[in-house]
Amino acid sequence: MNLILTGTLWVLGAAVGAAVVGYLVRRIGQDEGEPSNNDAAGQVFTIVSGLQAVVLAFVLVTLFDAVTDAREGAYTEAQDLVAVSWAMESLPAESAAAVRAHSRDYLGTVIRAEWPQMERGTPVGGPGWGQLDRIRAAVVAAQADGEFQEDRKSEALDKLNEVYTERHERLTRAFDRGVVAVVWFVLVVGSVVCVLLPNLFGGTRSFPHIVLVSTLAGALALLLFAIFQLQNPFSGGSRIEPEAFQWALDRLGRG
Repeated sequence: MNLILTGTLWVLGAAVGAAVVGYLVRRIGQDEGEPSNNDAAGQVFTIVSGLQAVVLAFVLVTLFDAVTDAREGAYTEAQDLVAVSWAMESLPAESAAAVRAHSRDYLGTVIRAEWPQMERGTPVGGPGWGQLDRIRAAVVAAQADGEFQEDRKSEALDKLNEVYTERHERLTRAFDRGVVAVVWFVLVVGSVVCVLLPNLFGGTRSFPHIVLVSTLAGALALLLFAIFQLQNPFSGGSRIEPEAFQWALDRLGRG
């Protein structure tokens, strides 16, 4: 389903639900409520809504930073792998060709096999780690003649170590969901409480009251929807495409 349509349904569903509850409260109770409730209910609402705002903001910022780090990590992994191949160009041709071929195989595995698994948030299987090990073996086995080639070989190994690190981070971000069940419980229950508390306020007529609670519910639903979409950097509204690895594959495909 379209992302905007899904988000709209979340907001409308929450707003309509809150409006129905607000209507029933005023329908069953007094039309204008009890103004004497305002002091006590207002204090509780201020505390609960403040805590809920802090939790929502913290989770949103954390997930947004995680998506940004995941995108930057994917580019770093792809660029470092290209740097490995370029560094090997100064060493014997057979070693350079082997590294380039293994790197192309690895990039193809990431794009075609691993990316769909990361989108689903399932553990990534396949030959990816083994292909990286073959790249390392080819680099280590390369015969370096002179200080310049030794430096280039060391640079290739350093960049390859970074590829290992970024790959581990990428797979961890895809498999470990950003929001655990207990945090979702706090977010959802806290939002429901924030929407229900204004029903204790008195002094307002039914229509303004319904508009207020439905607007509050819609706003909270929108924030929850954003958190839901940001959970996995490789799917949903925050989906990161494998364009960095496609770029690297194009670079290594030439020459």
